Amino acid sequence: MKNTALTGVHEALGAKMVPFAGFNMPVSYEGVNIEHETVRKGVGVFDVSHMGEFLIEGPKALELIQKVTSNDASKLTVGKAQYSCFPNETGGIVDDLIVYKIKEETYLLVVNASNIEKDWAHISKYNEGIGAEMRNISDNYSLLAIQGPKAVEAMQSLSSIDLSEIKFYNFVVGDFAGIEHVIISATGYTGSGGFEIYCKNAEVEQVWVKVLEAGADFGIKPIGLAARDTLRLEMGYCLYGNDIDDTTSPLEAGLGWITKFTKDFVNSEALAAQKEAGITKRLVGFELTERGIPRQGYDIVDAEGNNIGHVTSGTMSPSLEKGIGLGYVAKDFSKADSDIFIQIRKKQVPATVIKLPFYKG
Repeated sequence: MKNTALTGVHEALGAKMVPFAGFNMPVSYEGVNIEHETVRKGVGVFDVSHMGEFLIEGPKALELIQKVTSNDASKLTVGKAQYSCFPNETGGIVDDLIVYKIKEETYLLVVNASNIEKDWAHISKYNEGIGAEMRNISDNYSLLAIQGPKAVEAMQSLSSIDLSEIKFYNFVVGDFAGIEHVIISATGYTGSGGFEIYCKNAEVEQVWVKVLEAGADFGIKPIGLAARDTLRLEMGYCLYGNDIDDTTSPLEAGLGWITKFTKDFVNSEALAAQKEAGITKRLVGFELTERGIPRQGYDIVDAEGNNIGHVTSGTMSPSLEKGIGLGYVAKDFSKADSDIFIQIRKKQVPATVIKLPFYKG
C-alpha cells in the first residue's frame, strides 16, 4: 500500500483509513453525512494526492494529446483546463482526465489513481510515432481539494491572487499558504465550488495546516473519500470503474460533449460510426420513488420485470434524503421521467429517470 505525504496527519486526526486504488486513504473522519453537509454548506478539504499527474512537453505535446484524448485540446489557452477521456481501440474508455495548459508546449494531465500505470502505457504506445516529452510526476506531487461555497472567502487570506476571479475550469500558478508556484485550479468533483491545489509532497503539510487555520472561522473540516463519492454522485459526475470503464463508450456515457469529431483521435472512426448509427444504451440518473438504496450491480427492470440495464453507482443522497443512482438502461427508457424499477433483493423498487444533476444547489 502506498501512502500520501499526509497519511500520518490523517491517522493522527482519527480518520478511518481504507485501501483505495493501491493507497492508504481516509474514507471518513466524523461520518459521511456530516462531512457531505460541511462541503455543501460551508467548506471542507480533501487529500486527493493519490491522483496521477503526467507532464507532456515540447513541440509535439499537443499532437500527442490530440491523438490520445477525445476532446479538442487545441482550444486550450494558458490558464485553462479541460475535461476529457482516453478512448481505447475497442469502443471503451481507458480513463477520464483533466488536461491543463500550463504554458505553450507544456500540458499537465491529471488521471485517476487506479489507472496511472495503464494510462502511462497507453499514452506511451501512441507517443512512439510522435515523440513528445513525457514525465510521470505522480509520486512527487500532492493534491488538495478545498471545496464548498465558503472556499473563496475562507482561503483568500492565503494568497495574493484574487481567488474570486478564477473562473470554473481555469487556473493560476501563484503563491498559496506561503508556497510559491502552486497551481490553484477552480476545478472540483463536488459541484459546490472551490479549488484544487497542486504542490510538491514536501510542501503539502504546510499547506494543509494553513488551510485548516485559515478556514477555522468558516467551520472547515477534513473530508474523506466517502463524502467525495456522495457529493460527486449528487452531481451525476462519472466515476471511473463504476460508471465508465474499458467497455463503455463515451457516447453511451453521455460524454458526447467531450468527444470532438473535428480531429482524428484513437478509435474516432468507430465512435463516429456509433454516433451515426445511434447508441442502444445510455447512462442515466434516476431517483427512487419509494424507500431503498440502489447499489452498484443491481439490475434495472421494466414494469414486466424484464432486465433493461444495471446500476453503476448508487447511494442514499444526504442532500435529497432519497435513494439516487446512475445506471445504463436501454435507449427506450433513457428519457427523463421514464419509469423504471431497481431490483433490490427480491423487491422491484420504482424509480424515475431524471435530468442531471440530482442536486441543484
